[in-house]
Amino acid sequence: AMEKSCMSMFLLLVAISCALAKDVGKKETKETAAKPKLPQTLSRGWGDQLIWTQTYEEALFRSKNSNKPLMIIHHLDDCPHSQALKKVFAENKEIQKLAEKFILLNLVYETTDKNLSPDGQYVPRILFIDPSLTVRADITGRYSNRLYAYEPSDISLLYSNMQKALKLLKTEL
Repeated sequence: AMEKSCMSMFLLLVAISCALAKDVGKKETKETAAKPKLPQTLSRGWGDQLIWTQTYEEALFRSKNSNKPLMIIHHLDDCPHSQALKKVFAENKEIQKLAEKFILLNLVYETTDKNLSPDGQYVPRILFIDPSLTVRADITGRYSNRLYAYEPSDISLLYSNMQKALKLLKTEL
């Protein structure tokens, strides 16, 4: 029993350190300010050839107008879990191909919309929103304590959840 509590304590610390790192990352260094702002930087490495929206509001608008579901990825540059998931996501050809059917948004900050953090503001977490602008809280990953978290090893589950989000669209609209 001791090992179990030790491990969950470790996971909690990781989550806290990721959460604390959020505020530190807000300050723009001279380096990033000097770089020209190219449109593909919106991908932040999640798929440079995909089209990413800039803001949550724009993403909702585009989703409604194009009748495509929206996929939102919350992540942080200095969170190792976010980095690991991003690498697998960007390198997976099937995922990248399927992602073209979505309006895409990745965020390194939280929005004020509480619907985007149904069970807390942890990273990385991925949520789907349908064109009726309903957050699909029913499309979850495999962790009961962080419903919308995915580890690199969960990439096939994420793929099937993306398919689910597209399928729901066809049956419900």
